[in-house]
Amino acid sequence: MVLEMAILHVLKGEELHFENDFAIASLFIQSISGYISHSLRKCIEEENKYLLLVEWEKLEDHTIRFRESESYLEWKKLLHHYYNPFPIVEHYEMVVENKK
Repeated sequence: MVLEMAILHVLKGEELHFENDFAIASLFIQSISGYISHSLRKCIEEENKYLLLVEWEKLEDHTIRFRESESYLEWKKLLHHYYNPFPIVEHYEMVVENKK
């Protein structure tokens, strides 16, 4: 499993519109082979800052299957105009995990 992580800085005053469009865009990312799950979390200290976490089976499921798909074009159309600056996307693999 690969965890995609991005910190999203949304234009101030556009948070509610972004959240609504994100709900729609979620349908596109979920349609990709290799997708496992995703979550969007809102920062408590900065109301226009979000954390996007997406779990993929393999790195290529995000970097190739999603990024080269028609679904990505729809995702991009719905969401990319909200970001300033544009987010840096990183990928992580599990080293240690503890759950209660």
